[in-house]
Amino acid sequence: MTTYTSLEDFDTAYKTVNATFKSGTTKDLKWRKWQLKQLWWLMEDNEKRILAALKKDLNRNDFESIFTDVVGVKTDILHHISSLEKWTADQPIDAGFIFGTLGKSKIRREPLGVTLIIGAWNFPIMLTLQPVIAAIAAGCAIVIKPSELAVATQDLLMELIPRYMDPSAIVAVSAGPAEMGPILDRKYDHIFYTGGSKVARIIAAAAAKHLTPTVLELGGQGPAIVTKSANVDLAAKKIAWAKYLNAGQICLSVNHVFADPAIADELVERLSHWFDVCQNGGSKPTAAASNMVTIINERNFDRLAGLLSQTEGKTTYGGDLDRATKKFSPTVVANVTLDDSLMSEELFGPICPIIKADYKQAIKNIGDLPHPLAIYIFSSKQSEIDEILGGTNSGGCSINDVIIHAGTPNAPFGGVGESGHGYYHGTYGIDAFSHIRTVVEPPSFLHKITGFLYPPFDVKHASKIAVKNKLGFKRGETLQDQKIKVGFLWRLQQLIPFAG
Repeated sequence: MTTYTSLEDFDTAYKTVNATFKSGTTKDLKWRKWQLKQLWWLMEDNEKRILAALKKDLNRNDFESIFTDVVGVKTDILHHISSLEKWTADQPIDAGFIFGTLGKSKIRREPLGVTLIIGAWNFPIMLTLQPVIAAIAAGCAIVIKPSELAVATQDLLMELIPRYMDPSAIVAVSAGPAEMGPILDRKYDHIFYTGGSKVARIIAAAAAKHLTPTVLELGGQGPAIVTKSANVDLAAKKIAWAKYLNAGQICLSVNHVFADPAIADELVERLSHWFDVCQNGGSKPTAAASNMVTIINERNFDRLAGLLSQTEGKTTYGGDLDRATKKFSPTVVANVTLDDSLMSEELFGPICPIIKADYKQAIKNIGDLPHPLAIYIFSSKQSEIDEILGGTNSGGCSINDVIIHAGTPNAPFGGVGESGHGYYHGTYGIDAFSHIRTVVEPPSFLHKITGFLYPPFDVKHASKIAVKNKLGFKRGETLQDQKIKVGFLWRLQQLIPFAG
């Protein structure tokens, strides 16, 4: 049985990191760079132990863990070290001659303070430490709460974080649901949570008591849309990979597929082929023999098995289950409808429902559901892609691929609506943990030429502050009269033939 951090130890840690932040220690760029390097050595020195913990928690192949949990963290550390001065430097504001040139207007990124970072179990290294990287770079003090569901990884982080990181500013605590109450009752300057929407509501409610800002990285029922113009084999390969990776236990995984009726049967056939390849190089194994990641626990295994048992769709591939080992084979279910059991919630597993619908109907169906974290569009026609993008909303989108947008350098990652709010990755992560502070320092003589702004007020000075139509638009213009400017580079990009 896991022993969690005692309330007394948590109280001590909480007081310590608050005192350290108030001392100004974490604002020093040298301290931030030092701590980022310490995190690098934590990853570098303990890679074998990290892989072993992930194997124990998820039965994950070492290469898959290196690819999903290790590489991103180490890449992020190096990126933040090399860009730290640039990303945290004061930025002048283009505010015109008076406020900009004379007033020396600028924005400063200042750390919000003590942040609580709550990690997730599905990628328990990456989804815990990537926000930590951003918080360190921003200059925050940090309370880290690894997921208690990935027990081996949690225990390893609880050992390594105090050994490598500055214990006066960065602490790790362990807690289950019952122990989280006192932790969430405390006032933080920021809370960063990765996980499901049910717990997110609890965290948001706790944060609201103190008006604490949050970043909530959630999930949702992210669809893939495969139009009749798509490269069906490519779409099947990408979707199968998304469902196989981590056994589909990914907030960004494909939840279900809208397939044009003209290609739906072909897609089902190619999915079966690519799942065979994923599992055993083309030879279909049983669930017990599969080297795929296991479902995290019996509760989630039983949830998936229950949803599959209630479906009115046709299982065309897979369906092999082994509760003793929590192995759940990739499963394709055709002829699924929107009111099917498999569409009642986010699956977060290796079941792939196929819904026959053209892309126009898919747009409507997506609009009837909460905004997903991602949408995946498979099409060879730019007009179809543009229509889908214009008619839907999601945290992000990959076209003729899956998940790749989340790993795009210097791009924000986050959800919208039910899939979360706030962004991180790169400079967006520093912004998430920072207050963007405007600073203006007008010259002392400025008040002499703006004396008319001070009482007693006189309307005769109104002409000095009048706003005139410098843009020259005319009264009576119609919607059709409006001209939209498009940049040269964007125009050039649109002229390049689409490679489907």
